[in-house]
Amino acid sequence: MNKITTLICSLLLIVGLGCEGLDNDEKDDEKTGTLSVLLSDNPFPLGLVDSVLVTIDSVEIRRHGETIGSPFIILNRDQVTFNLLDLRNGVTASLSEMDVPMGAYDLVRLYVNSARLVLTNGSDFEVIIPSGEQTGLKIFINPYIEIVGGLTSELLLDFDVSKSFVMQGNMNSPSGIVGFHFKPTLRASNMSTAGRLEGIVTDSDGIAALGGAQVWIEAMDTIMTTTFSSTDSLTLGHYALLGVPAGDFTAKAAMAGYDTVSAFITITAGNVTTQDFSLISQ
Repeated sequence: MNKITTLICSLLLIVGLGCEGLDNDEKDDEKTGTLSVLLSDNPFPLGLVDSVLVTIDSVEIRRHGETIGSPFIILNRDQVTFNLLDLRNGVTASLSEMDVPMGAYDLVRLYVNSARLVLTNGSDFEVIIPSGEQTGLKIFINPYIEIVGGLTSELLLDFDVSKSFVMQGNMNSPSGIVGFHFKPTLRASNMSTAGRLEGIVTDSDGIAALGGAQVWIEAMDTIMTTTFSSTDSLTLGHYALLGVPAGDFTAKAAMAGYDTVSAFITITAGNVTTQDFSLISQ
């Protein structure tokens, strides 16, 4: 399947349609679909950190209901390093894209080889991997991701840096930080059942875009995912949250010196929901 066809089929999958040209004479258990695994970052809200580097050795996925023998399929064994701070506001990196047997899959296993943080003052901290290198980090997929013959399904792995790296020492300056504890926190999002929230954060006049504002989604008073509006001059004030489950939620935005504002949002699978925020100064 060429890249153009793959993209078209991915879009058709989202809206519940099919692709033409499938061989209906094939047996179901002999068909395969393409699984694309993407990596994203739930950003680290700290201006003192320059980069968060994570090296991944291998990615595996488990077919739902299979627990005997070797139920995992290897998706990728090429060692690759990502700066998680580059993966914000809708930016993703590809971990794997390959054909796998049709069916439902419920668990991803991620093998992390190393992780380190570099601060803005040049300090470099290597962190100990508790179990990611030996047994893999287990990330459950809920709802399951269904691989359909001839189509592409996308699975997003969202790495929550703010929860995964716990700072030790004085948090007020780079020189006071003595290290980090690594407690990897990831969520897997089936992109065929998820949507996207994005918009612009401005001041109360709706004119000046505000970079560095925190935007998050709450479900039952629990924060589901969060990001910060862009500080880049070309995309100033823009934010994006990927892999949000379909449903009704509360979205909020806040920034130092401004009141927190909230909005009721509805996320639809496969669609983009736009919600702008105007912050009122205190």
